[in-house]
Amino acid sequence: MRYVVGYTANARGHDAVHLAVALARNQDVSLDLVLVIPEDSPFNAVYPPEAGYDDILNQQAQRWLDEGLALVPDDITAHGHIRRGDSEAQALIDAAVEMDAAALVIGATNGGLFKRFTIGSVAGSLLHSSPVPVALAPHGYQRTDAITRLSCGFGTRPGADELLDVAVESARDRQLPLRLVSLLALDGGNSLTLADAAWMHAADRLAAVGSSTPDAPLPEPEIVVAQGRTIEEAVDRLDWEDGEILLIGSSRLAQHRATFLGSTANRILRALPVPMIVVPRDYTRQSS
Repeated sequence: MRYVVGYTANARGHDAVHLAVALARNQDVSLDLVLVIPEDSPFNAVYPPEAGYDDILNQQAQRWLDEGLALVPDDITAHGHIRRGDSEAQALIDAAVEMDAAALVIGATNGGLFKRFTIGSVAGSLLHSSPVPVALAPHGYQRTDAITRLSCGFGTRPGADELLDVAVESARDRQLPLRLVSLLALDGGNSLTLADAAWMHAADRLAAVGSSTPDAPLPEPEIVVAQGRTIEEAVDRLDWEDGEILLIGSSRLAQHRATFLGSTANRILRALPVPMIVVPRDYTRQSS
């Protein structure tokens, strides 16, 4: 498999590379760092560029890309690519489609505090239109060791069962413990009835998934009903491991096989201290 990494020559790009390395650990995955530079020259006809300007720009871009590749350990295969485009987000999507990437990995903007997320324009565009899963690193993400636990935001809305299938397959392939966090309970506040219903629904779906794949057993997943006065408070009350990542589905408003970060996911993202992967609607996972 291949992961496309949206690289920029700043802290956001470094965060993305660190997360991509962590995701690639112990997997048959190669990284493609993609640096997007403007399609058009900043000069106009009145002030034409000096001779050799494009060469200078390409040389500088290559130096930045080399710095990004230097962040990748020797045991991870990585390649660098310079792309031109009017839209950085669209150029990254085009690269991911062309390379048949299993995921797009990006960083949050530099304004995030305490390893939380501040979404910029590029990340916002990708989280609402990407045809492949988008992995988003919190600001200041430094971890490059392998992922240690997979959590899955799970509810009863359309698409939840498909997301669970992706989560179970991912946890099984990576031999990771799986935790289901009930999004219905988050929506329902402190209602014990809703919490019990959410737990039972998750347990029933897990049993169905397990019975459909008896030859590939999965260690017993943990089901957690997170509650709080707000979604953000409920996320804060959860125990998060340093090596954890949260898998979440796209809104029902998403187009077929496209991401769309819904209002609940957006609120979770604001409080989340670990990376998040947003899975497109109707997505079928690639095998590792």
